[in-house]
Amino acid sequence: MIRKFAFATSLVLASAVSVEASSGKSWDALFAKVNGTCIGQSGMDTPEASAPIVFDDATGKIAVLLRGSLGKGKAKVNNVNLMCLYDKKTGRASIEEYRWLGR
Repeated sequence: MIRKFAFATSLVLASAVSVEASSGKSWDALFAKVNGTCIGQSGMDTPEASAPIVFDDATGKIAVLLRGSLGKGKAKVNNVNLMCLYDKKTGRASIEEYRWLGR
């Protein structure tokens, strides 16, 4: 009886560890998709991107702050700040410019 319990316990612990490991890879894949979508829609060539800001499951959103330049040549605008709000359910992103208060 003790052996069965020990085996069952080790089996549960082993499966818990494998689930946690795969969820880390899943988060990395999701964050890569979010960054790719946000950067692609931003129109920026090589923006700086923040770490993802993950909202709760009820919201279902992930935000990324982007900073860089828009346009080319004389029409180029430097120091543009954009916020990208990614919807986990639909895979769509909305992007808007933001400014710090007082600037």
